[in-house]
Amino acid sequence: MNAGARLALYGAGVVVAFGAAFGLAQAIIPPTVVNEWTKGTEMEKHGAHGAAATTDDAASAAATTLKGLSLSLEGYALSPVAAPAGVGDPGELSFQIRDAHGTPVTEYTTAHDKDLHLIVVRSDGSQFRHVHPTLDEATGTWSLPWEWDAAGTYRVFADFTPAGPDAPSLTLTHTVQVAGEFTPVTPAPTQVAEVDGFTVSLDGALEAGSASDLTFTLTKDGTPVTGLEPYLGAFGHLVALREGDLAYLHVHAAGDEPKAGETSGPEIAFAAEAPTAGRYLLYLDFQVDGTVHTAEFVLDATPAGDAPAPDDDSHDDGH
Repeated sequence: MNAGARLALYGAGVVVAFGAAFGLAQAIIPPTVVNEWTKGTEMEKHGAHGAAATTDDAASAAATTLKGLSLSLEGYALSPVAAPAGVGDPGELSFQIRDAHGTPVTEYTTAHDKDLHLIVVRSDGSQFRHVHPTLDEATGTWSLPWEWDAAGTYRVFADFTPAGPDAPSLTLTHTVQVAGEFTPVTPAPTQVAEVDGFTVSLDGALEAGSASDLTFTLTKDGTPVTGLEPYLGAFGHLVALREGDLAYLHVHAAGDEPKAGETSGPEIAFAAEAPTAGRYLLYLDFQVDGTVHTAEFVLDATPAGDAPAPDDDSHDDGH
């Protein structure tokens, strides 16, 4: 999670870039799906020059541009994830990050106060958790106590940077099946979230391929919240997932890290660029009075060029 490489300054707010390229790593999605999703963009990028990248090239580029689409990248791999098998079974979730020789990685570069960020979410976008496991340096195993609240297929994302001056910032993913009666959730567009007595409103819209301004405003009992506290070295933290493939981004506030005791609010601003039209799942983490809360939103990005054009009367009446 190299902050300098992943963030662009947007005032004193937060920056989210959904990526400039798109597609899927074949370790997660079949090549036929990759073909369909990459074909349009590659034709647009290269059609005028009479040359288009191959599907394999597009998928490989997408896997490194959009995070969380592959089990392994840049010589590092996420091991199978051990976890309780069913709903309500107490236990432990554990895994390793392994290098190209299969050796567990034990040294990491700290980013946003942690050596590794773990995101767990069900494939329909529900049951979201952002947690920080503990590393056993002797074995290279990350673990934390774990219990599933609902059955289904889950994606586990490990977001980290190995130690070393040229080590890449990576987000690797694995799938976990949880037994039990499955009740799917269908995300519906929403720009207002109620969480733990807070009301969080999202102002803005997404257009594919264009930068869009998004602003979150927090209130409680009708009063603006001005006591936002630093969380992981920032006032706002966002995870964004594209519905379907769960292409992943994990970013924090741009600019200087907040000082101890500093507070902010009620607004958190974002500049977001969706790579494709479609539905996006957003999870905003914020901290007040020492407690972290997560507000969830769903936005539909419109196709590029579908936004209403400004009125132009310059040719009316023959002018």
